[in-house]
Amino acid sequence: MQKLILKRKISHRIEQGHPWVFANEINIEAKNSAHLEDIQPGEIVEVYDHADKFVGRGYANTKSKIIVRLLTRNIKETIDADFFYGKIQQAWEHRQHIGYIENCRLIFGEADDIPALVIDKFNDYFVIQTLAYGIDIWKPAIIDALNKIFKPKGIYERNDVPVRELEGMEQITGFLSEPFDTNIIINENGLKFHVDLVKGQKTGYFLDQQDNRRHIQHIVKGANVLEAFCYTGTFSAHAAFYGAKQVYGIDISETAVAQARRNAELNGLQNICTFEAMNAFDALKQWSKDGKQYDVVMIDPPAFTKSRENIQKAITGYKEINLRAIKLVKPGGYLVTASCTNLVQPPLFMDIIAMAAKDARRRLKQVTYQTQASDHPIVWGLENTEYLKFLIVQVL
Repeated sequence: MQKLILKRKISHRIEQGHPWVFANEINIEAKNSAHLEDIQPGEIVEVYDHADKFVGRGYANTKSKIIVRLLTRNIKETIDADFFYGKIQQAWEHRQHIGYIENCRLIFGEADDIPALVIDKFNDYFVIQTLAYGIDIWKPAIIDALNKIFKPKGIYERNDVPVRELEGMEQITGFLSEPFDTNIIINENGLKFHVDLVKGQKTGYFLDQQDNRRHIQHIVKGANVLEAFCYTGTFSAHAAFYGAKQVYGIDISETAVAQARRNAELNGLQNICTFEAMNAFDALKQWSKDGKQYDVVMIDPPAFTKSRENIQKAITGYKEINLRAIKLVKPGGYLVTASCTNLVQPPLFMDIIAMAAKDARRRLKQVTYQTQASDHPIVWGLENTEYLKFLIVQVL
């Protein structure tokens, strides 16, 4: 097995638990270190610190900036099909223990010690993403493990993500089981929702907000509610289900709005929920000028940046959209706001909301702050595992 030696200043970070080893962190001059050109993409390698102490074992790809992603720190553990079966079984037992039985993120990459692998469970159906070359070559073992543990009705691959190209892989989608109807219905918090596993965003549905949708229960009773960036109307349906008087959802996607209407009808909420396709940025700006106001305004905009180079643009965008939303809330009403941009960490997110409130000349009283659902574990020390911010405030 090929052996890579870390530079002295880098060793501590990785020893503390971070699974990524970047190309510039390898001491290529160390006499015991392998030559990078000799390492095959996806090959399992061993990583040692500058003092030649074993750090971990993982898969390598010299074409990627992340040259090694560690899978184990146990020198006695072998990376084989049984390894992946054990990891998936362990992750499933954890989900069940904390209350996720029907729908959940079964594997959340680094948080479940299988870097670059995402598996979402929608009852008896599974959607997987293999986002690095080193995990992609283990796909047959992963599928075999899912079949043994769950005996699923279907498995679908949603590898239509640009990050794969950074690893020298093509984007691809398709069945990893016998073909099945990919338009399914799931249950969530007493409601039912259509999920399109093929055309829906990400893996077909935003499971990471399933816990947060329950948090609006008490603030929406008897309220006139606006949901901007409503996508398929899951928050809107929850608001109506929890007793809202009227719910108005907007999204730029005609397809998403059509599905939002279907979701409302599926739950008998079509007389409470109204959806329209329009640009939320423009609509909120105009409505705030017009003096429109609602009891509750909910916004969950898309990620504004995926690179640090554009972080200032993201900050400006989040501030502006939250400023417009705050202006649309009646005094004493509530703002529900979220951000999925990983690079906007929680303290910065809170600062952005505070700046927006200051510009709107409104005071805020926090009701609750949450992160992603607990089936998307946050591992302390791994910043990238904490990405979703969810905040409810009363606007005074």
